[in-house]
Amino acid sequence: MPTDDTTTPSPFHAGERAVQARFGLAERVERRGRRVIRDHLIAQHREFYPLLPFLLIGMVDDEDRPWAGLLAGAPGFVHSPDARTLRVDARPDPGDALHPALVDRAAIGVLGIELATRRRNRLTGRVRSPDAGGFAIDVAQSFGNCPQYIQTRTVTPRDLAPGPVHRSTSLDAASRRLVAAADTFFIATAHFDGSAGAGADVSHRGGRPGFVQIEDDGALVFPDFQGNNHFNTLGNLLATPRAGLLFPDFETGDLVQLTGSAEIVWDGPAVDAFPGAQRLLRVMPETILRRERAMALRFAFDAFSPSLEKTGVWGTA
Repeated sequence: MPTDDTTTPSPFHAGERAVQARFGLAERVERRGRRVIRDHLIAQHREFYPLLPFLLIGMVDDEDRPWAGLLAGAPGFVHSPDARTLRVDARPDPGDALHPALVDRAAIGVLGIELATRRRNRLTGRVRSPDAGGFAIDVAQSFGNCPQYIQTRTVTPRDLAPGPVHRSTSLDAASRRLVAAADTFFIATAHFDGSAGAGADVSHRGGRPGFVQIEDDGALVFPDFQGNNHFNTLGNLLATPRAGLLFPDFETGDLVQLTGSAEIVWDGPAVDAFPGAQRLLRVMPETILRRERAMALRFAFDAFSPSLEKTGVWGTA
């Protein structure tokens, strides 16, 4: 139950609290976090997950590298049999980097997002009892997220057979085209220090097409805009500077998954030059998977988020 009782452990780990303190927000965010971050799913969120045709997950592999992945199914494939459990009736495909990571008691981050309405919920927890049909999650933390930077799309199933998986250490031409044109991607991070806020996490990132820059050395640089000030992603990166990125191709169903080292660029001319950016994140890919036709879903674009009106792209920054 959310609480203002400061005698209980903070819902944030040391990395998150350090970023909050950097911006003079620690006390305020701590109070709010104790009210809105719960150790269970409230009724509204239990009713939300069965509406979804896909789910984002974040986990670490056996080398402690974070990856973001996407699972899909008919609405109802994600459901909550009780307030402390989320059941997912799907598993990562064999070509997914997260396929071998899905083991009992593995840390997992979840993002439920409904693109048509911009609703989303995040939770962290532990995998329980994976079987051939899916797995359960013991909820550790759950909270709602604001709708900023989400482009609305209508999502429907389609008949699409998975294609080959291309593995590399640098972006190939097809991956570069996808990343350079992206208006949406997902980022997984993790930090483990035994505290209440530790674990794996996955989060949404949105911007105008072209808001992710590919540098000459292959690094990906993108702006970090104003959010909920929990700084879950930044706190994880401050403590454990590694990230996994997932770029969906909404036209073809392809997915680009990558993992690598990460750096926070707190300030400087590049940050100042990008409209709306509060800082930049720089990820150097180490392993990249381009999975053809990995999403058996059809995405019909509707509208860009109104939050993007004050943001830019690298070509004009």
